[in-house]
Amino acid sequence: MEIRKLVAGDEQVLGNVAPGVFDEPVRPDLARRFLATPTYRIFVALDGDLVVGMVTGFTHFHPDKDEEFFVNELGVDDDYRRRGIGEALLRAILAEAKAMGCPDAWLGTEQINAPALALYRKVMTGGDTEEAMSIFTYELTSR
Repeated sequence: MEIRKLVAGDEQVLGNVAPGVFDEPVRPDLARRFLATPTYRIFVALDGDLVVGMVTGFTHFHPDKDEEFFVNELGVDDDYRRRGIGEALLRAILAEAKAMGCPDAWLGTEQINAPALALYRKVMTGGDTEEAMSIFTYELTSR
């Protein structure tokens, strides 16, 4: 198993993805745009040339806050779970965030997602906080 950071020009790697990794099929135009965005990161887990896991994240900041890293999404194909792939991906992107100079990183998950909670509690330790959150979505295309 190889954990690999993708960069601009690596779009073809995302052409062979196991079914459970992303929520939707990868769109080449969006993959190109994602990889070309300087503050976005993606690491993939490869079994040969098959992407069996991924983690994405990006930096952001506010006028009153330092830059921080948001871990946006982590996915591992069902057939590859419980092998340490999610942990390896998460550790890789957190190391990348640190190398980028971000003072901290954060993520969110559903309270009912026990496997994700266990992973995040294991990896993201050391004085960090766990908070309950509410998420609201607003469909912009229908208004």
